[in-house]
Amino acid sequence: MSKSTSSRFAATPEPPYYIVTFASLRTEGDNGYGSMGDRMEELAKAQDGFLGIESVREPGGFGITNSFWRDEESILAWKNVVSHLAAQKLGRERWYEEYKVRVGRIERAYNFHASKGEALAEHID
Repeated sequence: MSKSTSSRFAATPEPPYYIVTFASLRTEGDNGYGSMGDRMEELAKAQDGFLGIESVREPGGFGITNSFWRDEESILAWKNVVSHLAAQKLGRERWYEEYKVRVGRIERAYNFHASKGEALAEHID
């Protein structure tokens, strides 16, 4: 696993692994979003194949959450968890003006640490 100096970065293994990127534009008001988001993150962390999560949201409501998974089977299993299905439905009804989900396979990854002054390749073919 790669090590990060910040808990904001997911500690992912050497590639290959998978990413689900969820870009969204929120509606106004919380309407239970914060507590449901916390609950979904804890539930995802308990799923077999979950590797980590990184998420940001700007004040205007646009946000991106990247979740990392061991394989496509893990992603499909997470997509079909009953509590997650309920959260997806509420998202469409209450919390999102628009969203896009993208799924991909990570083939290579590298990082940079200013204190080390160089990029560190984790996997390059």
